[in-house]
Amino acid sequence: MIRLAKPTIPEAAINHVRKIFKSGDLVQGKYVREFETALQNYLNINYSIIVSSGTAALHLCLMALGIKEGDEVIIPAFTFPATANVIEIVGAVPVLVDINFNDYCLDVSRITSRITDRTKAIIPVHEFGQSADIEHLMQIARKYDLMVIEDAACAFGTEYNGKKTGTFGIAGCFSFHPRKAITTGEGGLIVTDDCDFADKVRALRNHGISSKKDFTHAGLNYRMTDFQAAIGLAQMDNIEKAIESRIEMAHSYNKLLDNCEYIRTPDTFPDRKNVYQTYHILLDEIIDRDKLIANLLDNGVQTNYGAHALHCVTYYRKKYCYEDSDFPVAEQAYKKGLALPIGDHLKYEDIEYIAEILKRM
Repeated sequence: MIRLAKPTIPEAAINHVRKIFKSGDLVQGKYVREFETALQNYLNINYSIIVSSGTAALHLCLMALGIKEGDEVIIPAFTFPATANVIEIVGAVPVLVDINFNDYCLDVSRITSRITDRTKAIIPVHEFGQSADIEHLMQIARKYDLMVIEDAACAFGTEYNGKKTGTFGIAGCFSFHPRKAITTGEGGLIVTDDCDFADKVRALRNHGISSKKDFTHAGLNYRMTDFQAAIGLAQMDNIEKAIESRIEMAHSYNKLLDNCEYIRTPDTFPDRKNVYQTYHILLDEIIDRDKLIANLLDNGVQTNYGAHALHCVTYYRKKYCYEDSDFPVAEQAYKKGLALPIGDHLKYEDIEYIAEILKRM
């Protein structure tokens, strides 16, 4: 079976874990601190706070910024539901904006029409490892005095004009899920250049305990174990090699599928570096995606949907009375999108094999 994704855990990580067993320091210890330092150095940012998941990262950011009931937060209509779920959890309203087909990210030209006097923040999602049009989005945010939390769950190492995504807004949130370029099993990261914001997030991560060891906030337990941090830290030595490998695989897919008229491969941009956390294609209307998924699986190839159109998800459809046609680009990307295998577990021959099956549709 050619799996959709398969994490690569280096031997150094296993050696780190053995040391942790012997030390007895299991939660938020030496390796969490070292991992945080390595991450902030790589992303060229002042503060990094490791947490238990990418969802936890988003949740803590909303709490730290005081987003509350009655507030509105603008997000793309096409993303994993966690982006919207954390907004619901704090009592605010997720305001959906359609996406572009060229990058599957929030269509910046549609943002201003969705801003109201209750809008407090924008959460752009750097989907599939491609950067959103973040510089233009930041211009809008500054004009309307809105906070920006970047959902960079899929975009560790992604760049826009040479700057790492996740470092443009007040905060950036990353995920270390097993399908990501770096994994800790479950895990997440918040980065920021704002000292006060970082202090508040650290407190909220650990039951609301401040640096003075007083309970200054009603916080949560969103800490990461040292085991997880050790696994992530060991992967940092080869992160650029892992990213370049994904880029090469994506280019191979692009060439092999170039003349396939019923498949749209990912667009490229001269000012953006796509790390291809997911290699996502868009199928023509005439293609039955579910039959294709089944056919690929019969031939030993695991695939999956790319992301979700939130207005087509039962919870959001019912609560906000959405119709499929409300966000047509997101709907199309959801119903005709397909994620193909990518990662260190693949060889070029695997990509050739997958491409051949697709071209026989």
